[in-house]
Amino acid sequence: MRTTTAPTFAALSLSFLTACVGPPAPGAANAGSTATAPGAAADGSSLPPTSADGTPYQWKNVRILGGGFVTGVIFSPVKAGVVYARTDVGGSYRQNPADKSWIPLTDHFGRADGNLMGVESMAADPIDPNVVYAAVGTYSKEWATNGAILRSADQGQTWSRVDMPLKMGGNEHGRSNGERLAVDPNDNKILFFGSRRNGLLKSTDAAATWKKVDGFAVPKDANIPDAIGIQWVLFDKKSGTKGKPTPTLYAGVGLTDVPMFVSNDAGANWKPVPKQPTGLVAHHADFDANGTLFVTYGNLVGPSDLTNGAVYKFDPKQQLWTDISPLKPNEATKDRFGYSGLALDARKPGTLVVTTLDRWTRGDEIFRSTDGGKSWKPLIEKSERDIAGAAYLMWGKPKLNPPHWIGDIDIDPFNGDHAMFVTGAGIWGTDNLSASDQDKATNWSFRNRGLEETVVTDLISPPAGANLLSGVGDICGFRHDDLDVAPPNGWFVNPNCNTAKTLDFAELKPEIIVRVGTIWGEGKYGGISRDGAKTWQPFAAEPKNAANGGAIAISADGKTLIWALKKEPPVVSRDGGAKWAKIEGLPAATETPDWVAVNLRPASDRVNPNKLYIFDTEKGQIYASSDAGANFELTQGGLPALPDYQRASGSIQTVPGFEGDVWLTTNGDVYRSTDSGTTFGALGSVEESHALGFGKAAPGRTYPSVYLIGKVGGVQAFFRSDDIGRTWVRINDDQHQFGGGSHIIGDPRRFGRVYVGTHGRGILYGDPK
Repeated sequence: MRTTTAPTFAALSLSFLTACVGPPAPGAANAGSTATAPGAAADGSSLPPTSADGTPYQWKNVRILGGGFVTGVIFSPVKAGVVYARTDVGGSYRQNPADKSWIPLTDHFGRADGNLMGVESMAADPIDPNVVYAAVGTYSKEWATNGAILRSADQGQTWSRVDMPLKMGGNEHGRSNGERLAVDPNDNKILFFGSRRNGLLKSTDAAATWKKVDGFAVPKDANIPDAIGIQWVLFDKKSGTKGKPTPTLYAGVGLTDVPMFVSNDAGANWKPVPKQPTGLVAHHADFDANGTLFVTYGNLVGPSDLTNGAVYKFDPKQQLWTDISPLKPNEATKDRFGYSGLALDARKPGTLVVTTLDRWTRGDEIFRSTDGGKSWKPLIEKSERDIAGAAYLMWGKPKLNPPHWIGDIDIDPFNGDHAMFVTGAGIWGTDNLSASDQDKATNWSFRNRGLEETVVTDLISPPAGANLLSGVGDICGFRHDDLDVAPPNGWFVNPNCNTAKTLDFAELKPEIIVRVGTIWGEGKYGGISRDGAKTWQPFAAEPKNAANGGAIAISADGKTLIWALKKEPPVVSRDGGAKWAKIEGLPAATETPDWVAVNLRPASDRVNPNKLYIFDTEKGQIYASSDAGANFELTQGGLPALPDYQRASGSIQTVPGFEGDVWLTTNGDVYRSTDSGTTFGALGSVEESHALGFGKAAPGRTYPSVYLIGKVGGVQAFFRSDDIGRTWVRINDDQHQFGGGSHIIGDPRRFGRVYVGTHGRGILYGDPK
């Protein structure tokens, strides 16, 4: 067992302040006055070291109100107000009972443990209300690191960690099913965990150690994708007595021919449940207070592509199965869907709710029954829903769509009127679930405050207008005038996109913004704004293969656009996107999988509108143009070349106010040119670089502060340099790592403020204390 502890911050920051850069970058001596700040050498050697004042920073989320798939909600069965949520890539949360906001619990994971930000399963101890467990690990592929089991005795404020010899898949098929992790309600030192590839594991010492259960072998099913394994484990509490192991357990597996297994010897041996329904996968199961077992089914594990499903109840004493499906999928009318979410009222046997999943033609529905499934009432079609400030939930349309991906629903065990369900964009909750008994509307509100689970694709902070503009996976991107308020106009529209891959602004005319990305359905893949991203106009024309998004840059005067696309040579437009032309002197970008960033990364000089640059991250080459993109020439090769799995760490950044000053992140050291990309040299002060950006200069200095996600002094962290990269100070601490971060920029109007984009924890902003 390993316990997470935080080293002394003061000792770390002092070591960073003494990290000295080597010789000046090649070209610095002859770069001319435009490449050197007045009164400061190009390598920062005349500046005093970076100050550690105000570190570590205070961190807050830039408010979007979620936007990612919350895969499960877990109520404590023994203490009211204790509620947890798990997400597929953004960690775990606990609800603050005082204001119903969500508190992140796994921000201590850094870059090395980024795979642990996906939560496979959680379990609240059924005896001790302070104890909670989490199985963490985002991917089970060969390239992923192993997962871990976390245990907390203080409701997730601190964790003990047990590294497991297996992989988990918090962001893979079947992730909203469960729970895979279960605590014995009669003996809480006993836990079971259903893995994807390694069978059933058991702990008898409160998760400190684990051993495989040899008596449970999961067969293969050709109809189900690999790495599903055991989706949930459920104890039949009534079969046992307090203080002794519960004898009867059930488990659901990723199979259609044998969906469920049962053990009658406390989990030592397992066999298929007799006479059970087949042809479908069991998503969720639970017992009501009378001992009746309820199960939801889909023809696939989800959360995508279900076309069939059912709901059954099982009387273990009579060994009797009954189909109680509220509504049958209908192929003739194309009303296809499965069932997934299931919740029982702990105080009212026979009262339950179930959810459809992937009912795309008519919208997912929640059905409620008070008679054990003999009759049902739909809730969503009569419901009143409050988006609670999350304007992006309108998806750029005038009317709110039905919720999607309702993979899980839960009823408060202490209040049958209080329930929450998850979606692909967050959590909805109600406090009048029983209103449907009188044929009244149930009232649902979006309850995602504090739960900011988004994947950030780009960040820019112009010198005028909104402080922050962002690109975000699945929900396009946002203009933030107030960092603490979800944008009232929702996401970027016209074009109404899926993911904004890159954004850029014209340094000398910062009200001009461009973006490109992928889209939902039909439409344009890029657009331009001339009012600081308040409104947008789609490009009138688009080049071949625009659908992959690619990367875009705009010249300092806003007159030239460079768009790099996969499989094609970059193109240029000088009329705001009405026409595009091939650029001479540039190769075609590499064809790569969707998850790999385009290898040709364009950037514009922040002073001279005629100068543009392209960094080929695959080959380690720089191309430069001095004629507004009409022609590019190869100016330097031999820079670090990145394989596709590291390409997200390759970026090119140009310095505001300093012509010809270009910086590169390369997964290794940072490289810098002060002669418009003709020559580059390594800083010598950085061991790893994954993202970099500039912000307002420190008081008394003219060169912008530099912000870095990388490794300095042997530590992976977020850093700031006020002396042009000669020395660095760490600005976060071990409890605020957010999975490592993927983008970082400073605010050009406020010294010290920094924005960090993450792969699952949304956008953070930090200020010196």
